[in-house]
Amino acid sequence: MLEQIWSGWRSSYVVGAGATQAKGLEANDSSVFTQLLESGLPDEETHIVHRAEHVFSIVNIHPYTSGHVLVLPYREVAEIELLTAEENAELWAVTTQAAAVVRAEYKPHGMNIGLNLGRPAGGSIPTHLHMHVVPRWTGDSNFMSTIANAQTLPEALVVTASRIRTAWNAQTA
Repeated sequence: MLEQIWSGWRSSYVVGAGATQAKGLEANDSSVFTQLLESGLPDEETHIVHRAEHVFSIVNIHPYTSGHVLVLPYREVAEIELLTAEENAELWAVTTQAAAVVRAEYKPHGMNIGLNLGRPAGGSIPTHLHMHVVPRWTGDSNFMSTIANAQTLPEALVVTASRIRTAWNAQTA
């Protein structure tokens, strides 16, 4: 498994029982996404960068690269065929918007967009499907991922969320 190396700014996030409990959320049967939505915390604290009628977008707290955004329905559903027609249409529309926002803000050389449905497919939160929008650059893997099985990220999550939110608002204004 690829590990991530974080700077000191993240220490408050990992102290104690983990990110969800640090945010006042508790381990239960709901996904972390549902817990965030029900927490009442402001979007700036939960890293939600965009809200639509049926889906929302959030910065991934375990990003592959800076600018890694997730798009997911408000309703907790595990399989794509369980989405309503409205959720399905909006999931793709907002994913398209997210790709445009990430492309404009981060200027990547390419992009990975996709779903990991179920734990065997790589789904880390298999009960709440989420679309990944991941900017990629030529040579964005280096010796850290090859030798140390770790990944370095040049930007704090709060900075990424702010950049994405600002760019999204500017694009839809």
